[in-house]
Amino acid sequence: MNRTSPGYSRFIPLILVSLTALACSAVSGDIKPLIGKANGGDSEAQYKLGSAYYFGEGVPQDYAEAAKWYRRAAEQGHAVAQLNLGMAYTEGQGVPKDSTEASMWYRKAAEQGIRGAQIVLGIAYEVGTGVPQNYVEAMKWYRAAAQNGSARPHYNLGMASDKIQVVPQDHVKAMTWYRMAAKEGIRGAQIVLGIAYEEGWGVLQNDAEAMKWYREAAQQGSAIAQHQLGMAYAKGQGVPRDHAEAVKWYRRAAEQGNAAAQYDLGVAYHNGQGVPQDYAEAAKWYRRAAEQGNAATQYDLGVAYHNGQGVPQDYAEAAKWYRRAAEQGNAAAQYDLGVAYHNGQGVPQDYAEAAKWYRQAAERGNAAAQYDLGVAYHNGQGVPQDYAEAAKWYRQAAEQGNAAAQYDLGVAYHNGQGVSRDYSLSYFWLSLSVSRSTGEIFNKRAKDRDATAKKLNPGQLKKAQQMTREWEAKHPR
Repeated sequence: MNRTSPGYSRFIPLILVSLTALACSAVSGDIKPLIGKANGGDSEAQYKLGSAYYFGEGVPQDYAEAAKWYRRAAEQGHAVAQLNLGMAYTEGQGVPKDSTEASMWYRKAAEQGIRGAQIVLGIAYEVGTGVPQNYVEAMKWYRAAAQNGSARPHYNLGMASDKIQVVPQDHVKAMTWYRMAAKEGIRGAQIVLGIAYEEGWGVLQNDAEAMKWYREAAQQGSAIAQHQLGMAYAKGQGVPRDHAEAVKWYRRAAEQGNAAAQYDLGVAYHNGQGVPQDYAEAAKWYRRAAEQGNAATQYDLGVAYHNGQGVPQDYAEAAKWYRRAAEQGNAAAQYDLGVAYHNGQGVPQDYAEAAKWYRQAAERGNAAAQYDLGVAYHNGQGVPQDYAEAAKWYRQAAEQGNAAAQYDLGVAYHNGQGVSRDYSLSYFWLSLSVSRSTGEIFNKRAKDRDATAKKLNPGQLKKAQQMTREWEAKHPR
C-alpha cells in the first residue's frame, strides 16, 4: 500500500474550510456604517463587508457580493481578502471556478506572510493546480508557513520529504516533520505517524506506538483513526484484545459515515463479538456502508437477503447487491451472482450469464467458481462443451483443496476426458477428495478410489499413495 502520497487534491477544500473560519471576520451590529466605509474605499471595511455577505451576517448571504467586496479590498492589497478571493475562485463561490486565478491571489496573500495562503499555495504547486507542478516551489511555501508558526506545514513538509522528486527520499526527515505536526495536534500527521509505526516506515515498527498516535487522532474525532483503533482492539495489536472496545471505536467512526467502520460494526453484530448478536443491526450497518459503494458490505448485504438474516429473504434484492459488488471485482459476489443465474434465483435462469460471472470469479482465484466453471464446460451449459477446458478449471480448484474438483479431476484422469488417461493421477486426486469428504459422499468417493486402486500394480499404487502424502504435507488444513 502506498502511504507516501495521500491524495493532496483532497486537502485543499479541507484546508479552505478551516481557513475561511479563521480568516473571515464576523460582523455584528449595524451594517450601514460598514457599507458607507466600504463604498468610501476603506479596504478593511470592504473585507469585512465581504465577510458579512459570505456568512449572511447583517445582510442576506450572497457569495457573488462577498467576492465583489473581497476583490475591492484585495486590489488595494488587503492580504486576508486576497486569500478569501482565492478561496472563492477555488470553490466557485460567487465567481466561476478558476484555479489559475485562485493561485494568483494566494500568491499575493502568501507574499504578505499569510500562513493559510502559504499552505494552500504550497499544495497548489505540489499537485500542479493553477500553477505548474513544482516540488521545489511547494517546499519553499511549506517552509515559509512552518517558519511562520503553522503546524500544518510540518505535515506537508513531512510528505514532501518522503518524495523522491524534491530531494533524495528521506523517511527519517519526514518522520521529524510529521512528529512536530503531530505534537501540535495535526490529526493527519498523527495518522501518518500511526501508519509509520504500524508498518515500520521510517521508524522501528512498534504497534504500541502506532496505537498511541491513532488514539490521539481518534480522540480528536478522526474517523480514520477511530477505525484503525477499533481494528487494533479486535486483533489485539498494540493494545489488549477487546472486542467491546473495538465496537466502541467502530461505532464512533461509523456514525461519522466511515464505510469501513460501518462494515466492521456490521460484522461485529453478525458474529456477536463485543455486542449481542443481532442480524437486523448487522444488516443496518451493512446497508449504510453498501450505499457508499463498499463492495465487501454490498456482498454481505446480498448474503443477508439471500438467507433472510436481519432482513426478509429476497433473492432479487440479494442479486441486486451481489451485482453491485461483483461489478467492483468482488470475487465472492461474482460467484454468487453466477449461482443466482444458474439457479434462476432473483434473476432469470441464464447459464451463459452464470458462466460469465463464474469466469470472472475464477480468474480472481475463487475455487468454487473455478469448479463450477469446470462443470459448465463439462456439461456444455452456457459455454461449448469442452472436456479439456473443464479439466483445466477442475485442476485450478483442486490445487486449492476443493474436494469436488479433486474428485471430478480424478474421474477425468480415470476416463481420459480432457486429459490423458492416467490411473495413478486418478487415484491421487480421488484420494485427496476422499480425505476432505464426509457421510455418503465419502463412501461414494472412497469406493471409486478403491476401484481405481485395483487398476494399479503394487509399485504404482505405492507411488500414488506417496504423492498423496506429500501433497497433504505441503497443503495443511
